[in-house]
Formats: sequence, C-alpha cells, structure tokens
Amino acid sequence: MTFKLAASPHSHQRRTTQQVMRWVYMALIPGVIALIYFFGWGVLWQLGLAIITAWVAEAACMSLRGRPIGFAWRDHTALVTAILLAISIPGLAPWWLIVIGTAFSIVVVKHVYGGVGQNIFNPAMAGYVLLLISFPVQMTSWPLPQEISQFDLSFMDSASVIFTGFTPAGYNLEQLRMGADGLTMATPLDSLRTALNHQLTMSEALQQPIFGDLAGLGWQWVNIAFLLGGLVLLKQRIISWHIPGGMLLGLLIPATLAWMFAPDQSVSPLMHLLSGATMLGAFFIATDPVTAATSNRGRLYFGLLIGFIVFAIRTWGGYPDAVAFAVLLANMTVPIIDKYTQPVAYGHGGRS
Repeated sequence: MTFKLAASPHSHQRRTTQQVMRWVYMALIPGVIALIYFFGWGVLWQLGLAIITAWVAEAACMSLRGRPIGFAWRDHTALVTAILLAISIPGLAPWWLIVIGTAFSIVVVKHVYGGVGQNIFNPAMAGYVLLLISFPVQMTSWPLPQEISQFDLSFMDSASVIFTGFTPAGYNLEQLRMGADGLTMATPLDSLRTALNHQLTMSEALQQPIFGDLAGLGWQWVNIAFLLGGLVLLKQRIISWHIPGGMLLGLLIPATLAWMFAPDQSVSPLMHLLSGATMLGAFFIATDPVTAATSNRGRLYFGLLIGFIVFAIRTWGGYPDAVAFAVLLANMTVPIIDKYTQPVAYGHGGRS
C-alpha cells in the first residue's frame, strides 16, 4: 500500500498578504476622514510624507538585501505601517518628525529583524515610541478640534506650518498651540490628567470645552469611525474578535471598578474607550498578525494584557495615552503566551 502526503484539507489560505493589507488600509479610511474633518488638513500631509518615506526606505532596504523592490511595494505592509504612524502623530508636527519615525519603523524595526514576518515588535508603534521619547513637545501638541479653535487653516496653510513652522499670515507653531480662551493643544486624556494633578474633581475637569458631551470633541467620533472600520475587518474575517475583544475588556473592567469606587478621581469607562487611540489600537495595531499571539486563547490573553497596561499607564504612568507602550510590552510576552496556550497536537498527551 502506498500513501500520498498532502496539505490538510481543512487548512486554507484564502487571502494573500497584499489582499489582507488592502482590507486594512481601506478599513482605516473612515477614521482618517474623521481625523481630517476634526483636526485639519495636516493629517493628509503627514500621510503623504509617511507613505513616500516608507516606500523609499523599503526600496533602499530591499535593494541592499538583493531582493526585488516591486514585490515589497506590492505587499502593502510598508504602506500600512506608514498610515498607522502618520495618523498617530499630531497633524501639524514638523515634517522631519514623521520622516524619522517612518524610516526607523521600516529600516530598523522591520528590515533589521529580517523583513516581513520576522519583526518581533509592531513597527508603527516602535516608531511612535521613539518619537514620543525623543521629541515629547512635538508629539503632544495636538490641534484643537476645528469647532473650538480660533485658527482655520487651509490645506496650504497646514503645509506651510509643517514645512516652515509658520502660516502664510506669520503665526508660528507656538502661537497655534494656543486656541480660543487660552485652550492649549492637548487631548482630552491629557487635559484630564493635568486637571486631576491640580486636585480638581472629575466633574470640575469635564467643564472644559474640549470634552463636549461624550468623551472629547472630535476624539469620540474618531474612535467611533475606527470602530466601524474594525467591525468591517471582523466581518471580512481579516481579524478575529479575540485581540480587540480582549483589549477592550482588559481596559473596561479595571476602568469600571475604578470609576465605581472613586468616580471623582477616575476617568470614566466611556472616556477610556472613546478617547486617544483605543479603537485604533484594538482593531488595527494590536491585531498585527506578525507580533501578536498565534492561538485564539493566546490572542485573548494578549488583548487582555494590552488593555490592562493601557489602563495602568493612563492611571498611574507618565503618559496620558498608552496604547503604543502597551502593545510593545505585550509583544515581548508573545513567546511565553504562545508556549502555554498552543493547543496540544493530536496524538500527544501534553506539551514537551
């Protein structure tokens, strides 16, 4: 009797890397539109700079490694990295900021480790953390939402600020950092942290115009837009529910407990969910298949860990938003998570 060996009939790879990445950047479109609508045209300029830098860096690395450049461009992994980093930084940040961050993400975090599928850290978040630690002022100067800002910057005005530091009317970036009624460029989470550090109660802090009616002007709708894009990825089975569900649960449970026991000194669960990069992180960053856990149970633990770290850093750490740090720290734990959550192979009684 002879036997023929073949791949398992129950294992199918229905989509290529190119197709998966295409779905990811298409699902990002609602969130990108919301960012542009609420925070201005600078977002679009940052996207353009990041994409150009990513393509150039990718081409240079592939050329040095003797690999075909066209193939690397066509798989869209560098494009997705560029988009994720560009929408994570302030829209009016100087042009060199996004160039440095994107080049680091592609050259060091991706190619130094061997290219697609070999990196152990999320490239976009590693680039973000590099920029945040190296240039904290530029990385925390977010524009005020358009409806409460005294400056209405056009497409070319935004370009002028990004490339020269001045608007055509002569306003510099420092002047643009101050909005109407003395409001500074800060995210709702950053404003809350500052208010609580000044011994204000949560109800007093929420009187600031930047918070609006829900979880922060602009930010709440940006997060809802990324949530909608994430649901598209779930429906198309590009991602599974385990990582985003685990991350949101890992953030929601401690946030709810803190809110119940100390409501005047704790950020509400709703604001945790709809502020900062929560939904972007849950559906588009933490779900990176290369740097996340591999089994469904492992992915759930991975997501729970990220959510809890986000809560811990937002509550006790030195940064108002913590998604990038949480993802990178969780990336470090993937080998041990995989070791203890891999299903037992058929015919084996236990793990070696």
